Amino acid sequence: MKDTFARAENLLARIDQLAAISEDETGVTRTFGTPAFLRGSALVRSWFEQAGLATRVDSIGNVRGRLESRHPVAKTLVIASHIDTVVNAGKYDGPLGVLLGLDLLENLLAAKTGLPFHVELIAFSDEEGVRFHTTYLGSKVVAGSFDQTLLTKADAQGVTLTEALRTMGGDPAALAQDAIPADQWLGYFEAHIEQGPVLWENRIPVALVTAIAGQQRVELTWRGMAGHAGTVPMDMRQDALAGAAEFVLAVEQFGLRHKAELVATVGKLDVRGAASNVIPGDVVCSLDLRSADAACLGTAYEELRSLASQIAESRRLTLHWNPIQQTAPAVCDAHLNELLAQAIGEAGHAVVPLVSGAGHDAVPVSAVAPATMLFVRCYKGISHNPLENVELADVAAAIDVSDRFLHLLSTHYQTHHSA
Repeated sequence: MKDTFARAENLLARIDQLAAISEDETGVTRTFGTPAFLRGSALVRSWFEQAGLATRVDSIGNVRGRLESRHPVAKTLVIASHIDTVVNAGKYDGPLGVLLGLDLLENLLAAKTGLPFHVELIAFSDEEGVRFHTTYLGSKVVAGSFDQTLLTKADAQGVTLTEALRTMGGDPAALAQDAIPADQWLGYFEAHIEQGPVLWENRIPVALVTAIAGQQRVELTWRGMAGHAGTVPMDMRQDALAGAAEFVLAVEQFGLRHKAELVATVGKLDVRGAASNVIPGDVVCSLDLRSADAACLGTAYEELRSLASQIAESRRLTLHWNPIQQTAPAVCDAHLNELLAQAIGEAGHAVVPLVSGAGHDAVPVSAVAPATMLFVRCYKGISHNPLENVELADVAAAIDVSDRFLHLLSTHYQTHHSA
């Protein structure tokens, strides 16, 4: 294991180097298209070039490095993750998968090991969606599902996506040309920190991702009547905050009743014109629903919408229910998962199947190509937080498993295409 430990040390050193590039001095913040993001992108591109990959930056800002097979008509395996972050992020969410992929290809090149298929390593430019309140911009372009209407979307400063892309050196008119045609995909592989506590608590280094939960996000606006806190009798109030609070607790109870199938969260609450001596008349809250079962997700959405309406009616409030985002669940490919499970077992680890409650670039890719994901144990399951951390031994295990997965995929591909 010395070799994989040395490789893991090098990988983590690169992650530290990338994490030093940030929009602020106290944490890690690299949102899409910012000067810090561009500096980070340039560093990752330099590593791709040093490895000997044919490297370019496409029109959405993805850094792409290609390792060509000797067989020109072969299909392409994409190994990828993202290099953008949330605000005040950890180091590993995204970059771990990109730089593990780089390590895999460097190892193949050093050993002069050819593959029967092409490999494209991609550092996606925007998975988190912080700047333009969208997700998967980078991977949707590669998957050929980018929504052109997003080009007019503006950030908090009024800069449109079109303007941002031009500032980055991209050509908005060329986005369609950056897609990998569906018939050229062999598959997609992504390593990612778990962002949950299962592996940490059970002291297991890696897990097999079986599916990625679908999401429904809603913005609810509760409207009552603002009034003086000292003069309006309790039984005559139209308190918008009390209605929202009842909904928040109802969502929690709903999630607990259905905890085997879904999670339900209210993560944002905005009391407009808030003051200690004013009955709230206008309150906005969020709803985030996630499940790997599409039918369960749809049923939960309708039940909570009906519940919110009942609360509003009983309290003489008006309710505006505004859907913000809908993402269908994504199921990982059975064949690729079979090979990845075999690799995990051959490396001496238990095969632990997990559903990801977080979204990943594998979601849009899975619509056009077989996808598989490897989860890597992270400290207490903490993510989107400066406390995010991984252990050297777990990264070494992920490298070992990924090496074995590439070997198994190569063997299967050769057997299938020589038959």
